[in-house]
Amino acid sequence: MINEKGNISIHTENIFPIIKKWLYSEKDIFLRELISNASDAISKLKKLADIGEAKLGEDYKPRIEVGVNKEKGTIAITDNGIGMTDEEVKKYINQIAFSGAKDFIEKYKDKTDDQQIIGHFGLGFYSSFMVSSKVTIDTLSYREGEKAVRWESTGDTEYTMEESSKTTMGTTVTLTLAEDSKEFLDVWKVREIVKKYFAFLQYEIYIVDENAKKDDKKEAEEKPINNTQPLWLKNPRDCTDEEYKSFYHEVFTDFNDPLFWIHINMDYPFNMKGIIYFPKLKHEFETMEGKIKLYYNQVFVADNIKEVIPEFLMLLKGCLDCPDLPLNVSRSFLQNEGYVEKISAHITKKVADKLQLLFKKDRENYEKYWEDINPFVKYGCMREHKFYEKVKDILIFKTINDKFVTLSQYLEDNKSDDKKVYYVNDEKQQAQYIRMFKEHNMDAVILSTLIDSHFISFMEAENKDVKFLRVDADINSVMKSEDTREEDKKALLEKLQTIFKEATGNDKLKVEVEALKSESTPAIILLSEQSRRFMEMSRSFGGNFNADLFPKEETLMLNSNNPLIKRIVDLYGEDNRKEDVILAASHVYDLALLNHRQLEPATMEKFIERSNTLLMRLL
Repeated sequence: MINEKGNISIHTENIFPIIKKWLYSEKDIFLRELISNASDAISKLKKLADIGEAKLGEDYKPRIEVGVNKEKGTIAITDNGIGMTDEEVKKYINQIAFSGAKDFIEKYKDKTDDQQIIGHFGLGFYSSFMVSSKVTIDTLSYREGEKAVRWESTGDTEYTMEESSKTTMGTTVTLTLAEDSKEFLDVWKVREIVKKYFAFLQYEIYIVDENAKKDDKKEAEEKPINNTQPLWLKNPRDCTDEEYKSFYHEVFTDFNDPLFWIHINMDYPFNMKGIIYFPKLKHEFETMEGKIKLYYNQVFVADNIKEVIPEFLMLLKGCLDCPDLPLNVSRSFLQNEGYVEKISAHITKKVADKLQLLFKKDRENYEKYWEDINPFVKYGCMREHKFYEKVKDILIFKTINDKFVTLSQYLEDNKSDDKKVYYVNDEKQQAQYIRMFKEHNMDAVILSTLIDSHFISFMEAENKDVKFLRVDADINSVMKSEDTREEDKKALLEKLQTIFKEATGNDKLKVEVEALKSESTPAIILLSEQSRRFMEMSRSFGGNFNADLFPKEETLMLNSNNPLIKRIVDLYGEDNRKEDVILAASHVYDLALLNHRQLEPATMEKFIERSNTLLMRLL
């Protein structure tokens, strides 16, 4: 008969407080560790059965049970796995784990950084003391003739061992919860935690409310809380679109269907399976709400681990199961940086390959998805140069003529020898400029998302000879009519400068005159691309840039082919019409400003007053 008391050979009396402080970052981890141990015990038993060293009954079915007893203040985790003999309890509980604890204490007693912990200590079981005042193990080995063993400790260095009354193969770990951990006696809270970590564990898990166990109806309705065969385990050829969508809804509780997905299923050079989804966005800001769930042998580890998952992929949603990940003792930090980088690089390659395949084989849908996926693709290009190199030829731009073109297609279609790319970032505000472009059979791309201002600079850096210009930054030569004689143009410019400087009261107003092909537009405001970018940079830094360093280089471009401008020039010399000319010139200028940006309150007030005056003169 087993009957033993002892002291574990540890010299540090406060080992458990230190384990609590340094080993685990979240209290609920104890459930993950104990259920993971239970799963490992079942896996070991099945392997022994496969090689003929253990016998399993025909009705054997792997099972893990989490029993919550609020009246007794206990949680019990039970498995029907390999179990332990008394010698194995002494070895694995008293010696290996606690000697590991000793090494842990010695190595980290002066450390303050959780991430310095390296996981070679075998301390998973002792996470139970984070929440317990007493821990009891009842275990019966699979070996025939062995007696059941009970091990018990109250969280110091003393333990007791004796014969247990357990009659079924496997192990039960019973935690008597400490006063500061009574919240884990809530069955629904336990269910939520277990579901978080083990929604896809390979063995069925049951949550049992011990206080309600006498209710036969509840017993009859008992169901496992996990899906033991997640979709990523299936061969991609055997999965239907409906299965992919259903799995997405199940995991991410998103009622919208995903746009498309990537199924990763590889065994070499490392073992990794998973599904990455491209979600449909409800609005642009939602791009920051992606979630890639990382699993280790179907056990949840964490969301969005940046060491494994490239940062830009965290804008997506998905599940990745990688049993080869080198995790430490708390299963929360990674080691072996080179190996992890290979995994990260492969994930990036798979995503780029999927986008290339869509572009080449299903261009219509690729264009349809672009509105949702373009912020992700652009961000990925800027954050991961290897990703950019793989997708640079399939980056597309929607144009004002409702087409989708690559950069090379745009430059070819617009015969842009100087490689200028005109763009629009506000279709409503820049409607007049868009109309002018269309009238002149010119095209411009639409770059209106938050990320686009950064993406433009990135593209110019990657394509040194390409220059992006907003539609109000320049007038391309193809918009101009045949030039008048230089002398006539100079005289006209001087006259119009005089008129519009007087009308605006701005002696520094920059005025230019061009004979545009379109006669319908009297004037437009141009703002140099460089000046506009400096202004945007200043805004991004809270407006702390010195405005004098980056003056607003606005130019009033007057169309000498426009009848109104011609009339202003003709009437300016008549003394009795000068007031009308100045009034009209002021209005032309404000209308040009309105098409360029919002008017300042004082300017808007004058514009409305002047509009009323002009209307009265019509009646």
